[in-house]
Amino acid sequence: MDVKRFRLTLAVGENIAVEFKRGGKIDDDTYQTICSFLNRFGGDIYFGVEDNGTVCGVAKNAVSDIIKNIIKMVGNQEVINPTVYLAPEAFDYEGKTVVQIHIPPSSEVHTYKKTIYDRVDDADVKVTATGQIAQLYIRKQNVYTEKKIFPYIKDNDLRFDLISRVRQMAVNRQFEHTWKGLSDNELVISAGLMGRDAETGKTGYNLAAVMLLGKDDVIKSVCPTYLTDALLRKVNADRYDDRLIVETNLIESYDLLIGFAAKHLWDKFYLDGDARVSLRSAIAREMLVNSLMHREFTSSYIANFVIEKDKMYVSNANRAAGIGAITPDNFTPNPKNPIIAAFFRNIGYADTLGSGVRNLYKYTKLYSGKEPQFIEGDIFKIIVPLNDSYSFDTARFKAQSKDALNDGGTLNDDDGTLNDTLNGVLGDDGTLNDDNGTLNGTLNGVLGDDDTLDEENVIKFLRQNPRATQKEIAAHIKKSERTAKRLTNKLQEKGLLERNNGKRDGYWAVKAK
Repeated sequence: MDVKRFRLTLAVGENIAVEFKRGGKIDDDTYQTICSFLNRFGGDIYFGVEDNGTVCGVAKNAVSDIIKNIIKMVGNQEVINPTVYLAPEAFDYEGKTVVQIHIPPSSEVHTYKKTIYDRVDDADVKVTATGQIAQLYIRKQNVYTEKKIFPYIKDNDLRFDLISRVRQMAVNRQFEHTWKGLSDNELVISAGLMGRDAETGKTGYNLAAVMLLGKDDVIKSVCPTYLTDALLRKVNADRYDDRLIVETNLIESYDLLIGFAAKHLWDKFYLDGDARVSLRSAIAREMLVNSLMHREFTSSYIANFVIEKDKMYVSNANRAAGIGAITPDNFTPNPKNPIIAAFFRNIGYADTLGSGVRNLYKYTKLYSGKEPQFIEGDIFKIIVPLNDSYSFDTARFKAQSKDALNDGGTLNDDDGTLNDTLNGVLGDDGTLNDDNGTLNGTLNGVLGDDDTLDEENVIKFLRQNPRATQKEIAAHIKKSERTAKRLTNKLQEKGLLERNNGKRDGYWAVKAK
C-alpha cells in the first residue's frame, strides 16, 4: 500500500469506492459492501479504520483469521454468487495494522445471500425494483442497447420523409458527403440503422433506427417511458411557468427543445473575432444533444430539461462508466450510443466525441461568468448557471478598468491611456474628476452597481491585511474611523466581507472581488 495514497484516502473519507471497518470482526455488512462494490465500479475496504478516518488498527493475532474468512466466504456461492477471488492484504501504518480488501468491478451481477446490493454514495443499498435490476444488468452488458434488433419493424413504421432532410443536412455540412448519392434504404444501412443479432440470427431495424426515424406510436411501443419533459420555473418554482412534453423522434425532438430554449433564454451578444456567436444556442445545443444521443432509452427514468431563475439543467438515464463530477481535466470520452452519436455528427448536431464538455465550459463562462457542472452516474446531469444581468463585455471592461488601480487603491495612469478608458473620469492632470456625480456612476458599472471607490479600496486593503483595525483601515483610505466602520458594515451587509473570531483575535474574510 502506498502510504501517501492511503493518507489521502483517509482524508477524503468513505465514498462510493471506499469503506472503513473499525475492528477485526467481519459482519454481514462487510459482504454486503463486497457485493455492492462488485456490482458498481469496484472499491476498497479497510479494516482497522474508524468511520471518521482515524486509524485504530487491527490486533495482529486477528489479521490471519480476517483474511482466511474473507477468502473462504467470497468463494462460497451460498454467500456471494457468482463467486469471486479476492486477495486481502495487511500493511502497517504509523505502528498500526490495517487490512485492505481490493474489490475489482465485475462483468457479472452478484448477490449476497440471494439479494442484490448496489453502491450509492457511501451506502450499500438493496436492489429490489425490477427497473433497478434491469438497469444494473444493462450496465454490465458489453452490448449497446441501441443495437437491439426489432425484426418486426418495417419500412412503414419509420419516417422515411425525414431521410431527405437529414441527407441535405449532411451535404450542407460536407458537400461531398457519402450520403449524397445514396438512396433512402442505402443511407439507412450506411448509418448502421439495420443489423443482425449474432445470437438469434434475426435481422432488421435496430433501436437506434426507431429512436432516430420511428413514428411516434412505434417509439412509444418500443420505449413506453421515453419522453423529455421541458419546464420553465422562474416564477412558479413549485410547478412551472411553461411546459413542453416531447415524445417524438430524436431529430424533431432536438428542434422542439432548441425552440423551447430560444423562447425562454436571453440571447446575449458576443463576438468571436468578427463573427457573432449565439451563446444561448451554443449552450443549449451541447446540453440537449448530449441528453438525446447519450441517453439510456430502455430506462423508465423520464429525462428533464429545466430552466430556473439561477440555473438550467438536463438529466437523463445513463449507462454510467464512473461516478462523480466530470471536468475537462478528468474527462474520458465514452460513447453510450455510438450509432446515434455518429448520426448526429453526420447531420451537424454534434461535433467530435468529447467536444461538448470543452464547449460548454467555454461558452458558459462567457454567458454567465461561471462554470457548468457535469455529474456522472446512473442519472447523468448537466447544470449550467444562469445570470441574466451578467455581460461578458461589461465584465471584461470592469476587469480592464480594475487593472488601472494600483496596489494602493489609487488610479495609475503611467501610460496615459486610462483617461480614454475611463471615458473622461480623469482630469487633464491625471487626477480624478467627479464634478458630475459619484465616481460609481461615472465609471458606468466598472466597480459594481452599488460599490464606491472607497469600498473597493477597503476590499483591496483587507485582502492584503486581514487583521487590520478600523483605525488602520481609516488611515489607509484617508477617512475617519466612523466612515471606515460604516463602510465595513455596508460590505458585510452585501455579503462581500465577513468578520471572524470575535474582537480580540478577529480577522476580515473577503468573500468576493
